[in-house]
Amino acid sequence: MGIEAAQFTQQVVSGIAIGSVYALVALGFVLIYKATEVVNFAQGELLMLGAFLAYTLIVLLGLNFWLGGLLAVVLTAAFGFLLERTVVRPIVGQPVFAIVMVTIGIGFVARSVVTMIPPWGVDTHVIQTPFSNRTLSVAGVVLSQDHVAVVVLTVILCLGLFGFFRYTTLGVAMQATSQNQLAAYYVGIPVKRVFSLIWAISAGVAAFAGVLLAPVAFVHANMGFIGIKAFPAAVLGGFGSILGSLVAGILIGLIESLGGLLISPSYKTLIVFALYLAVVLVRPRGLFGRF
Repeated sequence: MGIEAAQFTQQVVSGIAIGSVYALVALGFVLIYKATEVVNFAQGELLMLGAFLAYTLIVLLGLNFWLGGLLAVVLTAAFGFLLERTVVRPIVGQPVFAIVMVTIGIGFVARSVVTMIPPWGVDTHVIQTPFSNRTLSVAGVVLSQDHVAVVVLTVILCLGLFGFFRYTTLGVAMQATSQNQLAAYYVGIPVKRVFSLIWAISAGVAAFAGVLLAPVAFVHANMGFIGIKAFPAAVLGGFGSILGSLVAGILIGLIESLGGLLISPSYKTLIVFALYLAVVLVRPRGLFGRF
């Protein structure tokens, strides 16, 4: 395989890896919106929190990468649960604009608090993984094990979530709540508790994405801005479509990576948002949305 073809393949794998992170953050947007009709613009900051917790547990406290990453996901999920109970639930029923501003405010507060914590601050941090500085050769193409691990772990998480929502009682209850809250309440489903659990799952998914992203893009206070790219993925896939958010997230990652390779790295973000606007103009409900 020639050098150009090898480089193209490397960029495809890199794009799928970054797109997987976009997809997971977009999935968090969709899960909350489907169940509560609230758009959580702090989803990116939950990713950041998960990454910083993983950094604390793995680097500062010396825990094993897998154990530290799992604890970071659990702690962030617990934070999402409390966030819904204490901040979001009291404003449910208020105008949409008020809820949007509250979630945006949560994001600003989270970034500010992170920069004030001494071990975190405004510096850039690194998490070493079992895959760091290692490569994998496939058909003559050298691939980063970190990128391959991101893709594989994303697939495993998505399959786990699919099984949870499809085959568990709680997962089915969450699906019922997302489809019709009033009917779910009448058949005995604790709707408010389900809302809190969905926020917890969404926060945990965001933290999982943060742990995956940390070795690839490092840990810093502004990494939560990745939500700006993940939100278009949620809209592009059809806001409310779980499959659509996953496909759109990976598509955006691929377009960003290949656009930087084939055109210019300076234009890769412009290419992504130009495509997003073009698709929304043609299909306002997104690629997988129903008309």
